[in-house]
Amino acid sequence: MHRAIRVFLCLLAAPLVAQEGVEPGPHQFPRDSYVSGNPYVAAADAAFARRQEGRVGAVAGNGRISAAIAAYQTAAEAPDNLEARWKLLRAFYFKGVYTGLDADSRKAVFARARRVADDAIAILARRVGRRDGSDLVKMPPSARAEALAREPDAAPTFFWGAACWGQWALSVGKVHAATAGVAERIRDDASTVIAIDPQFEDGGGYRILGRLHDQAPQIPFVTDWASRDEALRNLRLAVSVDGRNFANRHYLAETLARGNAEELAEAVQLEEGLVRDSPSPGHLVEDLAVQEQARRNLEAWKKTATR
Repeated sequence: MHRAIRVFLCLLAAPLVAQEGVEPGPHQFPRDSYVSGNPYVAAADAAFARRQEGRVGAVAGNGRISAAIAAYQTAAEAPDNLEARWKLLRAFYFKGVYTGLDADSRKAVFARARRVADDAIAILARRVGRRDGSDLVKMPPSARAEALAREPDAAPTFFWGAACWGQWALSVGKVHAATAGVAERIRDDASTVIAIDPQFEDGGGYRILGRLHDQAPQIPFVTDWASRDEALRNLRLAVSVDGRNFANRHYLAETLARGNAEELAEAVQLEEGLVRDSPSPGHLVEDLAVQEQARRNLEAWKKTATR
């Protein structure tokens, strides 16, 4: 019965995009303009494209993203369907971050995502003749990128895996996650994305790596490689790839704001620009959420400046 419900949700979602459509935004994957050969993935893509429906401000409704997740999960029952798995990770990320879940529900979403990420990497490992996912993960990012150069699903798999691992780390606590090796894994996965395609997801590898260097707790012999200089370097590289991307500018602003007066002034300028800017139709909820945080930052920074 559960499977039947999921199939119904898939079929329900499919005609909606055909009727109204969603204008591709500058942050969408190039692949999103194509229809997947798997009918469940295609139906899930249709639901995902309408994920902003039912939103209240920057909080998305649950209906479309849940339909997308159900259809991606059905497609992922095929043992080697990597596209379904990385798109499932992308859908889990959206559900966990943008639908207003409580802390426990959010943690549960990203616990599920971790398992999917490991499964996806195991598929990649088999495709390039490695024993299992752990064998691939042990390789340096440059070696991974070389081995996976002909795998079109490699960059999105590592990107969305790193993004979901990062959210899981926030849900359980940064120190706990770092001591469990999560920060190092995110670092290497983001570096793999950069080595495969530095342009991917608007400089997404640089964005994740820069944010990691900024947010990772300083723990001797565990995360002593993290540095503010590397955070700024990578986030500026992300902005150089796509200065339109809201998250690129926002993360750079938050890192700059913890610096000197000149850097704080640059941070204020960046956030003010974000508040004035128009959100992307293809990433409406995501961009609105960044704008809300930018407004809160500006208010807090101005209060600090007047003390």
